[in-house]
Amino acid sequence: MSVVAGIGWHLLGAAMAASFYVPLERVKKWSWETTWSVSGLFSWILMPIGVSLMLLPDFHGFYASMGWPLLLRVALFGALWGVGGITYGLTIRHLGLSLGIGMAIGLTLIVGTLLPPLVQGQGAMLFATRSGLFSMAGVLVAMIGVATVSWAGHLKEVQRKGKLEEFNVPLGIGMAILCGFSSSGMSFGIAAAKPMEQVALHLGVNPLYAALPAYVLIMGGGSLVNWGYCSFRIATQRQISLRADLSQPGGVLARNTATAALGGVMWYLQFFFYAWGASNIPQRLSYVNWTLHMSMYVLCGGLVGLVLGEWAGVGSRPLRLLWAGILVIIAAANLVGLGMAAV
Repeated sequence: MSVVAGIGWHLLGAAMAASFYVPLERVKKWSWETTWSVSGLFSWILMPIGVSLMLLPDFHGFYASMGWPLLLRVALFGALWGVGGITYGLTIRHLGLSLGIGMAIGLTLIVGTLLPPLVQGQGAMLFATRSGLFSMAGVLVAMIGVATVSWAGHLKEVQRKGKLEEFNVPLGIGMAILCGFSSSGMSFGIAAAKPMEQVALHLGVNPLYAALPAYVLIMGGGSLVNWGYCSFRIATQRQISLRADLSQPGGVLARNTATAALGGVMWYLQFFFYAWGASNIPQRLSYVNWTLHMSMYVLCGGLVGLVLGEWAGVGSRPLRLLWAGILVIIAAANLVGLGMAAV
């Protein structure tokens, strides 16, 4: 077990999360709903099931042995996470990209980090142990970093686009709060699925992969909510036509499908590497996995934006804030690492 390796894998997973939308932006002549649904087929269904089929000696027997109460609980947390995906988009719609991401990710970071240990009766260790205090300091510093990067992005948007047409602070904050609680369903789902992970380990699955079979249920639950939302939009919005999207020439269909699939695979890989990172984090400090993932998500989002030239021509103040926020998030990761190393 290596704390440094754990942080590194979390960083790689966050990089996948921060850049998965780049391929989706290359999809042409499809509605967002069709693109999101096809991408989700790969990220929520095909990848989790395919990986589990390779890992488990008896795919059907493994899930049948879990019992319906556990399977249903994990799937419901996945559905809650699916609600988070929808409210995440609505938060950005009403607060703008950077402020929306900052609010949504910040609240998700807090809720997903603190609530699982509190619900499991482990709240005392967060503030009564040396490792817990270091980790909580890391959470606080990460929040400062997330806020700084988000404000830098907001200043960039103001310079480039001006006022957001649907800017609505009360509604945006309400969506962000709902997103913060519902998106943490992934963190709760992973925590609830620990018995599945233990069975996978007993069956000889490598510890790096033992958490992955639970994703079949978590992401499956999330897929029902996302596909339900997309289906509702397709059925009620006249400007969206699934038939028109799927009637494009063969070359367009193949290119769009491949591009959407790439985005979906990248989205899945964020949690694939999350599992690798978590396997290197001491079990008593498992709550810091969510802190590392979400804060590094924002960090990598800023770096991806720089690489893609999104900050070109922006004044010096937003850039200084961006780099300051990135450095603060890196410092937060080091504080969490010190907490994991503390006895």
